[in-house]
Amino acid sequence: MTHKTNMKKADTQQDAFAHPALRLPHPARAIALAALLASPLAWSHGSVTPQAVDIQDLERLGDEWRDENPYRDHPQHDLAVDIGARAYNSNCAACHGLEAKSGGIAPDLRELENGPWGDEWFKELVTNGSERNGRVLMPRMSDYVSQEGLWAIRTWLETVSMETTGQ
Repeated sequence: MTHKTNMKKADTQQDAFAHPALRLPHPARAIALAALLASPLAWSHGSVTPQAVDIQDLERLGDEWRDENPYRDHPQHDLAVDIGARAYNSNCAACHGLEAKSGGIAPDLRELENGPWGDEWFKELVTNGSERNGRVLMPRMSDYVSQEGLWAIRTWLETVSMETTGQ
C-alpha cells in the first residue's frame, strides 16, 4: 500500500467517527456551523418562567403596595438582601444579567438610583410591566412574585448599584 492509499484509508476511518455535520459537503457544512453557533444566541436568556421566592421569615407587608422600600432601614435588611439576591438570580438575571450587569437584553439595574425615586421607578415596572408596540418586554412581576419578594430584590439591587459601589 502506498502512502497516498494509507492516507485515504485513515481519512475514511476518521470520517466514520466525525460528527454528521462535518461529513456534509463544504457549503452545507458552513450553514450547519453557522446554525450551531447561532443557536445559543436564540436561547441565551433561557427560561423566563417566574420562580417562587421563599419569604417565610420576612415581615409581611400586606396587600397594599408600599411606595418606598420598607426593608431599606429595617431590622430585617440583611435577610431581605439575602432573599433578594436569590430571588433576583431566579427571576431577573436571565434578562437583566448576573449581578445586575446587563448584557444588553434589558436595562442594567445597577444604574437604578437608590432611594425613593428609584423605588418609584422599580414599583412602576414590577407592578405594571413594560411593553412596546404590543410586545411584552417585561411581565408584571407582581403577578408572580409577592410584594415582599420584589422589595427584597430591590433591597439587594441597592447593594450592587453603581451609586453604592462608587462606579
